[in-house]
Amino acid sequence: MALAAEILGDRWTLLILREAFYGVCRYDDMREDLKAPRSTLTDRLNSLVARGILEKQPYQEAGDRVRQAYVLTEAGRGLALTFLALTQWGEAHVTGGAAPVGVVDRETGAPLRVALVDTEGAPADPARAALRLRR
Repeated sequence: MALAAEILGDRWTLLILREAFYGVCRYDDMREDLKAPRSTLTDRLNSLVARGILEKQPYQEAGDRVRQAYVLTEAGRGLALTFLALTQWGEAHVTGGAAPVGVVDRETGAPLRVALVDTEGAPADPARAALRLRR
């Protein structure tokens, strides 16, 4: 957990990844949305690319030079549950209400949430969870 927090633990990195999950992948769009200093945004994007969380994909608009979009890799998409869990926690303990964006089942529209489950997929009460050293 400490190593993951070291990679993801600063405000700008979390906000950049949130933008990527929302589908914002162009530098100028991220900069406009986040109001991030150019040097900070560039530094964090380069770090996320170097760690394999984002990857650059070239794009070109008509009459413009080729630019790079920043898209989530498999490792980046693997953070989805972490971000959803943070959102749930924030709704319950920080904002006291629903976030502006929620996650729903694509087919039914039913709300989805992160939960602890056992190896059979049955819900498990977090109060019964215990940490144990792996061997």
